[in-house]
Amino acid sequence: MDVYLAVLQGSDASLASRLTDQWTVMQTGGATTGAISTFAASPSACNAELGATTNVKAISSFVAQFADEGEADRAWQSGIFGFAPPPPGELVPGLTRGTSTGLGLSSFTYDRPSIRLACWHRSVFVALVAVSNLDLTTFKAATAAIDARLN
Repeated sequence: MDVYLAVLQGSDASLASRLTDQWTVMQTGGATTGAISTFAASPSACNAELGATTNVKAISSFVAQFADEGEADRAWQSGIFGFAPPPPGELVPGLTRGTSTGLGLSSFTYDRPSIRLACWHRSVFVALVAVSNLDLTTFKAATAAIDARLN
C-alpha cells in the first residue's frame, strides 16, 4: 500500500491523501496488511482512482487482511475505499448483493456500462475489484481468482 500511495502522491496529491486517510482508518480498525494492484492498457489509468477511466481498459484489486473476522466484517460494513454495501433490499440497476454474486453472503457487485465493481468479505480478508472497459467474463474471472485465495 505504501508504494502505491507514494506513487499516486506524485500524480494526484488530493486522491493520494484521500486514499491514505481511508487506508489509515482500515489500519485503525485492525487491518494488518494490504495490497493493491492496477493493470491498465495505458499509463494514464494508473493515475485514476482504482484505474477507473471512461476509455482505458484497466483492472484494480485491493485486499486487506485483518487480525480477526469481526474486524474484517466491520471494515466491510463501513465501506472499503468509500464503497459500502448497499442496504439489504435496495434495488439499483446493476447492483447485486449476497450469495448471487458468487462471492458469498457478505458481498456486492455493481455492473454498469464501462465500470464493474465487486466488494466482499471472507474470513479475515476484505477485497475490492474495479474493472473499467473490460467484459463481464474478465471481471468474473478476476473476482473468482482472488476469492479462491482468501482463506
